[in-house]
Amino acid sequence: MTGTRPLVTVVLAALAAAGTAAPAAEGIAARPTAGAAAPAAEGIAARPTAGAAAPAVEAAATVRQMVVFRDGHALAKRVSTAATTVRVGARRCAVGDGTPLAALARSRPGGLRLRDFGACSSRPRDAAGLLVTAIGGDRNRGQRGWVYKVGRRAATAGAGDTSGPFGNGRLRAGQRVTWFYCVSATHCQRTLELRVEPMGGGAVAIVRGYDDAGVGLPIEGARVSAAGVTGLTAADGRVQLALPSGVHGVVARKDGLVRSFKERVEVP
Repeated sequence: MTGTRPLVTVVLAALAAAGTAAPAAEGIAARPTAGAAAPAAEGIAARPTAGAAAPAVEAAATVRQMVVFRDGHALAKRVSTAATTVRVGARRCAVGDGTPLAALARSRPGGLRLRDFGACSSRPRDAAGLLVTAIGGDRNRGQRGWVYKVGRRAATAGAGDTSGPFGNGRLRAGQRVTWFYCVSATHCQRTLELRVEPMGGGAVAIVRGYDDAGVGLPIEGARVSAAGVTGLTAADGRVQLALPSGVHGVVARKDGLVRSFKERVEVP
């Protein structure tokens, strides 16, 4: 295991050791298998294979997943983590249930491409070296590329690793998984987290930004939007929004940072 170091650091060190840390290195979102040569072949993730040996979708954990692209738009949904298969070059490789890669493949975000730094096979445990190299039109370039967080922290294991994102168990129902395009592997941009509390005539929103290690700080100047109303956070990360009575979805954004999940608030 890689300990508590952010995944991006671990992967770059492994690529450098393999002599591929130059711009040709395709990604930073999965842990390479030690000592394995990376095949040149890449592939597009397949739809779940009918009849594949995998738990029923209903039996697998369902997580909240958000994929945030370079231009800021996001795809957010609840996704099953049931086991599936993906295509890597000419091979089909099993991906175990409860893994972020299973959820990502099942969500079909478009143009999912993978590279194998290990030896993926029909056994889910062999998927630990699978690396996400592109989602949609956003492809990994040098030290920039796709990474994922579970909750507030960057994972320390590959998205297909059956030991789990942090080596201590697979995803649990209701956890939040954020995929985003890291602009610098040595210092990924912070991800925003939003907390909203209702009040008479509106709501109070509090925005914090978290680094790879899950260390947060208040974010000033974040745009918090709901029901066509937008406010900017102060130095303490807080902003009041005047909102009509009812249920609203609230989102926080700031240029250069990763947007928040949409939060629900009911204004009295």
